[in-house]
Amino acid sequence: MATAQASVSDVCLAARDASRVLATLDGATRNDALHAMAAALEDRAGEILEANHRDMEAAQAGGLGPALLDRLKVDEGRLLGIAADVRTVASLPDPVGETIEGKRLDNGLDVRRVRVPLGVVAVVYEARPNVTIDCSALCLKSGNAIVLRGSSTAAHSNAVLAQVAAAAVASTGVPEDAVSLVSGGDRDELRQLATQDGVVDLIIPRGGEGLKAALNEHATVPVMYAAAGNCHVYVDRTADLDDAVAITHNAKVHRPGVCNAAETLLVHSDVAADFLPRALAALRESGVEVRADGRARDCAGPLGDSLGDATDEDWATEYHALILAVKVVDSVNEAVTHVNRYGSGHSEAIVTGSMVSADAFTQGVDAACVYVNASTRFTDGGVFGMGAEIGNSTQKLHARGPIGVRELTSYKFVIQGCGQVRE
Repeated sequence: MATAQASVSDVCLAARDASRVLATLDGATRNDALHAMAAALEDRAGEILEANHRDMEAAQAGGLGPALLDRLKVDEGRLLGIAADVRTVASLPDPVGETIEGKRLDNGLDVRRVRVPLGVVAVVYEARPNVTIDCSALCLKSGNAIVLRGSSTAAHSNAVLAQVAAAAVASTGVPEDAVSLVSGGDRDELRQLATQDGVVDLIIPRGGEGLKAALNEHATVPVMYAAAGNCHVYVDRTADLDDAVAITHNAKVHRPGVCNAAETLLVHSDVAADFLPRALAALRESGVEVRADGRARDCAGPLGDSLGDATDEDWATEYHALILAVKVVDSVNEAVTHVNRYGSGHSEAIVTGSMVSADAFTQGVDAACVYVNASTRFTDGGVFGMGAEIGNSTQKLHARGPIGVRELTSYKFVIQGCGQVRE
């Protein structure tokens, strides 16, 4: 496995060479590599967990918040889950070589559009060691080499996980440089990675606005943003309020540090006085700090005086914490307008008993994933049957929503003739 002891350029060039071999391997060989990776994760669990313990100790000493600590943590159960996800990816249909469409032209030429790997995919991510393996598995399944750049917060975990993955795939005949890691050191390293024209085919960042801004400034290779999640739950006037309380609580509390957690609750004015006291009591019991507008405080009953004041900054903030902004609105259209102004285009939910309201919300909200009567927490490649995901794209080109194996491919046209020449 190439590492940052070599230059970033050398790491990427080695990955490019590996990608050209990968593109010629059959699906069975790539699946063998994935099964070897999953087995190695289990066999070397002690080594992986010890490295993660070192990262956790350093992060706690450095004052990392609870939600980010949760993202950093790898325990035995999570490691077994990561290995299981790799096996799930291996079980998926092979996307490489799939004929997307085909036809015969009037001149007798057979034209097929065939799915092919992108080549070299670089993934830049923050304190989530599982990403090291999830992304490596998805790239290998789709015939791509991967260059990983994690954060210094997870340096020990990422180093061991990448080494385990690279050694495992090499044992099956896949080039070891199909999985490479650069250290996640400084911004200059990021700039070098983002300017590998003709070598790196795509960069996928998973992180906050600072990372996005850095890539916007420097990137000369294509970028597909696995963006932040400023997600909303809207409780419509026709909502089942028991469902609404459960969905709101789950969307905020289940894992507040992830990108599909809700950050803002919007409530129709017709049900606010009935719904908010119940919902806010459940949220408070789970330790959630609520920042509300004046109308929400007025409808909150005895809890109203204890709520913080929401500002425009709150509507636009992805908290990654047990904090929720709350606003009362007068219609589904007002809710849609608020979501489209402040949301990040990730995951949005409506709780409603009205198909008219559901249609207005799903058609009006500009987001990758829009839910009716379900929590935003379901936005995940694994949950969607994709095995895992590299991230959730809020762009519209070339992929939107969870990025899985098919989203990591392009296509080429293959034309079969029998001597035709163009006149």
